Amino acid sequence: MGAPFQVASKVRDYELDMQGIVNNGVYFNYLEHARHEFLLANGVDFAALAEQSIHLVVIRSEMDYKASLKSGDEYVVSVTVERLSKVKFGFRQQVVRSSDQKLCVSALVIGTALNKRGRPYLSPEIEGLFGE
Repeated sequence: MGAPFQVASKVRDYELDMQGIVNNGVYFNYLEHARHEFLLANGVDFAALAEQSIHLVVIRSEMDYKASLKSGDEYVVSVTVERLSKVKFGFRQQVVRSSDQKLCVSALVIGTALNKRGRPYLSPEIEGLFGE
C-alpha cells in the first residue's frame, strides 16, 4: 500500500472544551470526515451506496489520545484501510499537528457494510479498496 490518504484542516474555536483544547468527542468528527473523503477519492460514494440500501457502519472505534490540539492549530488526518475479515475492514487513522508533526490521536475504526436485509456484505466498491 502506498502513502496514507490525508485531509488537512484547522481547529475551530467551537470545538474546544473548558480547558481550551479540542474536546475528545470532536476527534470522532475529524476521523469520520477523513474516512468519507478517503472513500470518495477511491470511488466509493457513501450516499450512492445508501440509496442502494447498502449501509456502511462503524462497529468499533479505538482511539488513543496522545497530545491536545488547541484553537487555530492546523492538523492532518491520515487514513489507510485494511481487510480484517471476510466482512470487516479497518481504517487506521492518525491526527497529527502540522506545526511540529506531533501525533495527537491514533485510531482504529472497524466497519462493515449491511445489505438490504441487514446482513454483512461488502460491495464491489468496498472490495476494490483492498487491492487484492
